[in-house]
Amino acid sequence: MQLDSLTAALRQTAALFLAATLTFGAWAQDSSTLPAAPSQTKTSAAPSQPEAVVDYTKGRAHFPNPIGPYVGRNVPPPKLANTARIDQLLRDGKLYLSMNDAVALALENNLDIAIARYNLNIADTDILRANAGSSTRGVNTGIVQGTPGGTGTGIGSTATGGGAGGTTSGSGGAGAGQSGIVTSTSGVGSAVSSFDPILTGTIQFDRSRVQQANSFAIPFTTSNTNTYDFGYQQGFHWGTNLSLGFNNTRGTTNSIFSGRSPLYNSNFRATINQPLLQGFGFLPNTRFIRIAKNNREISDVAFRLQVITTVNQIQNIYWDLVNAYEDVKVKERSLALADKTLSDNKKQVEIGTLAPIEIVRAQSEESTRRQDLITSQTTLELQQLLMKNALSRTLVDPLLADAEVIPTDTMQVPDKEPVVPTQDLVSQALSKRAELAEARIDLSNREITNKSAKNALLPTLNAFAYYGGSGLGGSQNPANLCVNNGNQIGCQPSDDPTRPIPPSVSYGGTFGQLFDSTAPDKGVGLQLNIPLRNRSAQADQIRALLEYRQAQMRLQQQENQIRIEVRNAQFALQQNRARVEAARAGVELGRQSLDAESKKYSLGASTNTLVLQAQRDLAQSESTLVTALGSYEKSRVELDRAIGATLDRTGIDIADATLGTVRRLPNVPYVTPRPPDQPNPQMDLPKAQPDQSMPNQAMPNQAMPNQAQPNPAQPEQAPPVQPQPNQVEAQPVQPPK
Repeated sequence: MQLDSLTAALRQTAALFLAATLTFGAWAQDSSTLPAAPSQTKTSAAPSQPEAVVDYTKGRAHFPNPIGPYVGRNVPPPKLANTARIDQLLRDGKLYLSMNDAVALALENNLDIAIARYNLNIADTDILRANAGSSTRGVNTGIVQGTPGGTGTGIGSTATGGGAGGTTSGSGGAGAGQSGIVTSTSGVGSAVSSFDPILTGTIQFDRSRVQQANSFAIPFTTSNTNTYDFGYQQGFHWGTNLSLGFNNTRGTTNSIFSGRSPLYNSNFRATINQPLLQGFGFLPNTRFIRIAKNNREISDVAFRLQVITTVNQIQNIYWDLVNAYEDVKVKERSLALADKTLSDNKKQVEIGTLAPIEIVRAQSEESTRRQDLITSQTTLELQQLLMKNALSRTLVDPLLADAEVIPTDTMQVPDKEPVVPTQDLVSQALSKRAELAEARIDLSNREITNKSAKNALLPTLNAFAYYGGSGLGGSQNPANLCVNNGNQIGCQPSDDPTRPIPPSVSYGGTFGQLFDSTAPDKGVGLQLNIPLRNRSAQADQIRALLEYRQAQMRLQQQENQIRIEVRNAQFALQQNRARVEAARAGVELGRQSLDAESKKYSLGASTNTLVLQAQRDLAQSESTLVTALGSYEKSRVELDRAIGATLDRTGIDIADATLGTVRRLPNVPYVTPRPPDQPNPQMDLPKAQPDQSMPNQAMPNQAMPNQAQPNPAQPEQAPPVQPQPNQVEAQPVQPPK
């Protein structure tokens, strides 16, 4: 009965010890909760269904699933289907696209943004790893530029490799970094203990049978040994390291020289180690956590820069599409004029009022303008393809792949440009540019590295204290009794009052000896380690400081470059505004020149060649106007990027881009809806007056020179709608009446 009660007490004590160990470990760490389970979304998600948000900075806890931390986590496969927004814009096999819709579709479907979105979660895993006391693996903060088209006009460029906090290796033996900046000493310093508690255990059962050569011993000695050892170790943010050891053995033997069988041996030891020089304090021990959190902020800024870059690219692609669309209309009107000229020339040659060579000249002009139209049409098809690729994740849908993209917005040029002092724009750029924010956070990381590298120069001086105890128990070994072994040397007499048989001690009694000071083991001490010359730590410290100074110089260079970018963007906007005004004047001159040349031609004071030349000049001036308008809009986009105002000007919520779902439609400025295209009235060129010396005269039913011949196959059409003052629309060429 006594043995059963002691066994029950032993079991309860062991359970309490394990529970206290696990509770202490959980108390010493940050509390963690289970992450939200990924939501099961459809393959083609509606705009109201955002991407599942999972917090990867928190690991799985032991509760309610004890084995949760040891089971791999699943990351949902990427969604490769387009969102439902793009289906809502498809009508009658055409994709009617406004600028706001284009930006919204890019935030939801653009693959550059979708790829960069993973960097946010990757940075979260570095925080999770650093909270455990491990070094960070680094994050890539470069810009993904895998979408073709929409090349900007500014001189600034964004990084395409690993930025601040990145892991891109340099070439030629250089350390990790980019743009000539080295980051090889990031996080250098003293060793950091594991902040996650580590529980170790060893359970071993051993049985041995040894042949003895001693004449006083039995021929074969048999022993059975059971080992139960447990350990616990954990580090803390202030540098303290705690370790606990609890060891137990139970052995039985038939050796006549062993006084106890079974024999219980139990001991424990708790040790606390505290660095006093190198590794002392919060900063050297939590540097990886601080760097990981800063890198997470850098990832947020880098994602914002990715959104800005992609939105700028989408706007440029859209204006290229509008440019190509308008250019096709210009080329169609030019070809219509050339066709009409060729038709009229043929009629006049038939009646003898025009030389046959004019037909050849008109045919050549018509072929040239047809070639120009085909070139413009193929350019438009390419721009439509680039736009669909930039706004979708896949083009396998035949409806989308074959759809014609119709831009529903057109360019708008304000009557007067807003006057903002250059210094104000530069100040805005220096405070809002994402590249500078990344560089400043990176400098904070380097300051942390400098402090930890300086701390690593110190010798190692650790103060330690320990307390332990041991216990011994068991029962008298029958083989050791003198009556059983023939009074061998060292045997235990059974009837000698001076040497009584020791009482039996159960394991419970043995365990109790650990804490009743039966056999205590305690002490304190100092451990000193002085590396002579200390050259390795010196090299790391000076290298870290040199890299910090290099990064400071790079920050100054970036600020200077941004100042130049802002001024260059201003100059480009002014130049392109002047190009638009000059192109408008050129279009007006072309129209009036064609009208004047047509009137002179109708009076016989001009030639067909001059009329064709006037038509060609008008077509060229209209194309120049379209190109100038596109360049103007791109320069405005570049100015917004240069001063860091893209997201504010377009009304983009960065949270929508992070979730991949646009809940509030962007509002891109300087854009106006395109009015519906109106058919152009039938245009007839005036016919030249016949030379009186020529024998052939005009037929009685021939139209008068200034009288347009009606087309019976085409009904009467309304005149074209006049554009608004701020609305840019290529105007059709009006024939003289």
